[in-house]
Amino acid sequence: MNHYDLCIIGSGPAGTRAAIQAAKLGKRACIVERKTVVGGAGVNTGTIPSKALREAILRAGGHVSATPLVQDFLEARNATFRAIQAAADRVIEAEIRILQQQLSSNGVSVITGHARFADPHTVEIAGPTGSQRIAADHFIIAVGTVPARPPSIPFDDRTVVTSDELVRLPFLPHSMLVVGGGVIGVEYASMLSALGVKVTLIEGRTRLLDFADGEIIEALQYHLRQNGLTLRLGEKVVSVRTIEAPPGARSADRVMVEAVLESGKTLRADCLLYAIGRQGATDDLGLEHAGLKPDSRGRIAVDEHYRTPVPHIYACGDVIGFPALASTSMEQGRLAVCQMFGERCDVVSGHLPYGIYAIPEISMVGWTEEALTEQEIPYESGVAQYREIARGQLLGDEIGMLKMLIHQDSRAILGVHIIGTGATELVHIGQCAMAFNATADYFVNAVFNYPTLAECYKVAAHNGINKLRGV
Repeated sequence: MNHYDLCIIGSGPAGTRAAIQAAKLGKRACIVERKTVVGGAGVNTGTIPSKALREAILRAGGHVSATPLVQDFLEARNATFRAIQAAADRVIEAEIRILQQQLSSNGVSVITGHARFADPHTVEIAGPTGSQRIAADHFIIAVGTVPARPPSIPFDDRTVVTSDELVRLPFLPHSMLVVGGGVIGVEYASMLSALGVKVTLIEGRTRLLDFADGEIIEALQYHLRQNGLTLRLGEKVVSVRTIEAPPGARSADRVMVEAVLESGKTLRADCLLYAIGRQGATDDLGLEHAGLKPDSRGRIAVDEHYRTPVPHIYACGDVIGFPALASTSMEQGRLAVCQMFGERCDVVSGHLPYGIYAIPEISMVGWTEEALTEQEIPYESGVAQYREIARGQLLGDEIGMLKMLIHQDSRAILGVHIIGTGATELVHIGQCAMAFNATADYFVNAVFNYPTLAECYKVAAHNGINKLRGV
């Protein structure tokens, strides 16, 4: 039986980063991955596929801006869905190759198969060529999550699907219902709408993405509607079924889906994407043999060092819950390894950036206006519109906006919220400024390349400080 210093179950962002960190510390590490390729959901069904699909859709229209124009949508409708899927597949395959090379060059063993704990220090792996057992001094559970599939929803992986099946649909639906206005639902709804699909997004809350800044989300909802997407906010789905397509319907295979809402409305479409919730992929891991028990959503409880109640077993990534981001999962994997092997390292900064790869793109870091108001923290907002910035004009982005939240007394930067081209890149300037306790005056005095979108920070700082001065 092989023995390792560290055995990692799952090869997603948390698992791969943990394995490489362990190798850099001179430890013997292995990854057990049940699929035949590495990368986990982040590379194969989640983060990378959705973003690759988004870029392929934008490029299909001949426009790489995060805010395509009407003509771009018309051109995108003429692109074949399979060509777009193929373009996305090339990105996914390249990312898998890179991960395989990194793991190989660092001497990390990758074992294909399904791992189950036999006892707290041993896992049994059922692989394509048989079973084997391995032992380890430490374990990291990094199995990620899978889309929730309630038994009341008749999933068939073609007409009623989750995000896992959506990227592999054999046809582009004429119409689609998206149930769930979270990040996944909003991203895919906006992408499909850009391809000319008649999308209706159903969300039980009265606004999308309620963790984000209200003004930014108002702008998002306005532009989604302008681009032809129908929003059914404050509505809940009570039943879903597949039906035979009526005469004259444009369904690809004469089957449609029907959703009945709590309000009594009945909606029909070629396809339904169910995007409400995800479950930790902890079924059949034999956690009970390791002394662990997941919660009702399959998540594993950990302490601030990502250690489970069993001291030599750690858990990282989406399987531990919030914030469930690929970026934070990578850092969790690294920090867990440093902790278990006594290597000094800094903790993850509290200023976590969020990226929502919708069309248009959104990103944020720090406080929202709503949270500041609730906590009675005095602030002012400084706003820069892309249309005011030369680079915004060059990109043809007239809807983009950057908002900086500034403390009224100290002028400290409390939050940055962006919608528009490059939002997920631009937000990191604000993140760094906040991490080093910069004030809005820093941006007033800083010199930026011209023309760039980064100038938005200078304009927003001026705007906010002028408001504080009452001019």
